[in-house]
Amino acid sequence: MRTWSALVPIGMSLAALTRVVGHFLRYGVVHETDEGTAAHVFQLLIVLQVPLVAYFALVRLPKTPREGLIVLATQAGAIVAAFASVYFLT
Repeated sequence: MRTWSALVPIGMSLAALTRVVGHFLRYGVVHETDEGTAAHVFQLLIVLQVPLVAYFALVRLPKTPREGLIVLATQAGAIVAAFASVYFLT
């Protein structure tokens, strides 16, 4: 958990979650005809994680498989929380 390749994707997932919850708290459930800035930022945060997680898996898993799997499980939990917030709050 001490490397940037472990912390950055988890931080991006938590930032996406914060973005969705913050938008919900500010505006409530709004059915917009066009996606706003919050949706685009969420999408960018999610998509940009893919190469970072792949880099982490390729570099760190062979060196420290147990710790690497813990980080990947944490990442998976954070991304599931972000997607669940979109599903339940919009």
